[in-house]
Amino acid sequence: MVDVSQIKEHAEVLGADGVHVGTVDHVDGDRIKLTKNDSPSTQDGQGAKHHYLPIGLVASVEGDTVHLSATGQNVQDLFEEDE
Repeated sequence: MVDVSQIKEHAEVLGADGVHVGTVDHVDGDRIKLTKNDSPSTQDGQGAKHHYLPIGLVASVEGDTVHLSATGQNVQDLFEEDE
C-alpha cells in the first residue's frame, strides 16, 4: 500500500506505460484530484474539468512523480469528472 502522504501537490502522474496522465491538484479522500489546466478535455475543445483517480491505482510515488498501475489510456477511461 502506498503512503498517500507522499503524494504532493503539482506532482506529475504517469501511467504504467510512462504516458503523462495529469498533474496532482490534491488528494481528496480516497481519490487524487488532477488539475484542470492539465486536463485532456482542454485538448478536445470542451473546456477544462477536474478529473479524479482512485488512490488504488497508485503503484508508487517517487519524489514528484506518481506512478500508476494502469496504462495512460486505461486511466483516462477510469476518470471521474467533477460534478
